[in-house]
Amino acid sequence: MMNTPTLEVLSLLEYRLRAVAIGHLALRHSAAWDEVPSIEIFFDGKQVIEGKATAFTNGAVESAIVHCRALLEFLGLGLKEKSQTELIEIPNRRRNDDIGIEHFPGLSKLTVQRTVQAYPGLKDEAEAALAFAVYLANKGLAHTTSSFTKHDQGSELLEIAFRGVPTLVVNNFYVPLGIKPPNYKLQGRECDVKVKI
Repeated sequence: MMNTPTLEVLSLLEYRLRAVAIGHLALRHSAAWDEVPSIEIFFDGKQVIEGKATAFTNGAVESAIVHCRALLEFLGLGLKEKSQTELIEIPNRRRNDDIGIEHFPGLSKLTVQRTVQAYPGLKDEAEAALAFAVYLANKGLAHTTSSFTKHDQGSELLEIAFRGVPTLVVNNFYVPLGIKPPNYKLQGRECDVKVKI
């Protein structure tokens, strides 16, 4: 058991939360396109990349999926075997070098029920969204599949997961420990896209 989170743990959680926020922004932009726009990337005022905007959005969404899975595992949640939309509570067997929420005083792994109760919408939708992010990290990104396409239920579920996972981490880790959550939300321009995914 750790008495307080180390700087290394807090830095890793902040990194993961920020990756999810970037992926959320990328998903919202890509869902608004009828045609993929062009992109130009500059380093210190010098253009280094040009091409299609998917050069940014695809990688950002995929990264966010992987970081959602890692954060959910940190909270004690995984994917039910042979399911795309059901969560399970991870058994009390972690690897020696794993760090989970239960390693901190007064904190315990989340249950599926406790997790979905925090969602203001349909509880089945919340569970499906979180489970689908884990499923995509496990299978959808690791294998060539058709499990994720734009403007489908998968996009809707990912949008919910990208909003929900950071909230779960903040409310179940930072708040109970009395630690100010990191400012992981993007400091850049707000996405002016108004889209129902």
